[in-house]
Amino acid sequence: MPEGVNLSRRGLFRGRLTSKEPGVQLPWSLPWPDFVADCTRCGDCLTACPEQILVKGDGGFPMVEFRHGECTFCGDCVAACKAPIFRPTTEAPWQYIAHIEANCLASTQVFCQRCQDSCETRAIRFSPMLGRVPTPSIDAASCTGCGACVMDCPVGSIRVGAPGSENPI
Repeated sequence: MPEGVNLSRRGLFRGRLTSKEPGVQLPWSLPWPDFVADCTRCGDCLTACPEQILVKGDGGFPMVEFRHGECTFCGDCVAACKAPIFRPTTEAPWQYIAHIEANCLASTQVFCQRCQDSCETRAIRFSPMLGRVPTPSIDAASCTGCGACVMDCPVGSIRVGAPGSENPI
């Protein structure tokens, strides 16, 4: 990137003063304002990710796309980055958890438990109900927010976002 280019001025010409914060940031990343202030958008983290779940998001900043797979928390994205935009990998990678939306097949009485089958930590459980198909619930304490369930959901009813968020991403 050329020296002296002010990215916030470029955003002004596009009608944006800031880059939109993605629903899910990279694991161990700093808060969004600090992350975008120092991220060079070089793409090293994208190529380092063995799961290929990192993609260019708004403004060319990296973001996580769980439709491509799950995060294994390997730390390769952190190791590949030369900018100071990550916290130590000894800390928790993030605070995201999975959320099941209303269009889950169980809500229409269709039996499906693919999300439970893909959840390594067993954070998704199906409770039997008399006269109905089992319904899913998420144990927030067990959920790592890895996103394995997102890719496996046949109707796209699972999103990963902040705990307690009413509108998960």
